[in-house]
Amino acid sequence: MSAFQSAPGTVVVTGTTSGVGLYATKALLDLGWKVITANRSPLRAEDAAVQLGLPYRHPNQLQHLHLDLSDLDSVRLFAKNLLSSLDEPLDALVCNAAVYMPRLSKPKRSPQGYELAMATNHFGHFLLIQLLLENLSKSRRPVWQGRSWGVESSRLVMLGTVTANYKELGGKIPIPAPADLGDLSGFKEGFFDPISMASGKRFKPGKAYKDSKLCNMITIQELHRRYKDSSVVFSSLYPGCVANTKLFRYTPKIFQWLFPLFQRFITGGFVSETLAGKRVAQVVSSPEFGTSGVHWSWGNRQKKNGEQFSQKLSERITDPVTAKNVWDLSMNLVGLN
Repeated sequence: MSAFQSAPGTVVVTGTTSGVGLYATKALLDLGWKVITANRSPLRAEDAAVQLGLPYRHPNQLQHLHLDLSDLDSVRLFAKNLLSSLDEPLDALVCNAAVYMPRLSKPKRSPQGYELAMATNHFGHFLLIQLLLENLSKSRRPVWQGRSWGVESSRLVMLGTVTANYKELGGKIPIPAPADLGDLSGFKEGFFDPISMASGKRFKPGKAYKDSKLCNMITIQELHRRYKDSSVVFSSLYPGCVANTKLFRYTPKIFQWLFPLFQRFITGGFVSETLAGKRVAQVVSSPEFGTSGVHWSWGNRQKKNGEQFSQKLSERITDPVTAKNVWDLSMNLVGLN
């Protein structure tokens, strides 16, 4: 091993039936990691993995487990079953899964009655993190430090988005509106029908997705503040615009055709699923990404041999008062307070 190279470990990745999650699974397996995928359909996850040439039902390399992030009962059952099955602590958790349904005329609801994008993208991951955090903190993944072995911190990695960061141009796009949680009245009032937005205002499906991703990025910052002395590295990333992923399958067909072309030839922000997956694997495994509280980016205009950097975040993400309120209200809404 070269200096400061970590040994692989065991990682859970949510949302691996396609897109970034699937290709992150491949990249992590290529690095020698054991990957446990978490999806509503383990069979679809397995089929997608096999089609990509990944191992078929190999418990020491790749496992596919059931998890419906929109259902808090499913999250609890998944965590209970996972923890009881592990021989060693988890070394990493990748919160990747997301739903994006920008054409809805009225909100869909989770089994607990919450608006579906917030329920899946934020509440489900928030509860999963709370249930797995103690186990993650016990990880002791080896790292070769040039002359001797040390211990590498475990990683909790969240997929963020440029559209939730008001510091970036993509975060200021007014259609349907920039990500903004307002006064959190939707959280405070319980998020039940007729409430569908964090701000308590009128339902906007595209903004609901942006708001849920804003909550994801806030969660990472608050985890870093609360557990800065722990052995877990908390980070988020935007690997670039994976414009052809199935995340956009509910958008108009013309958008699905034009958006990849726009990102590839106009903005220069297009990133392949393969490259995005490799970047997620880097954040999970490489000592270079061992700084907690960072939102990693490779820039909006992808360049050959581009290097990662710590992206500046807007106050909507970093404000400690907002973050504390989102945390405390989320704890109530997932049933932990």
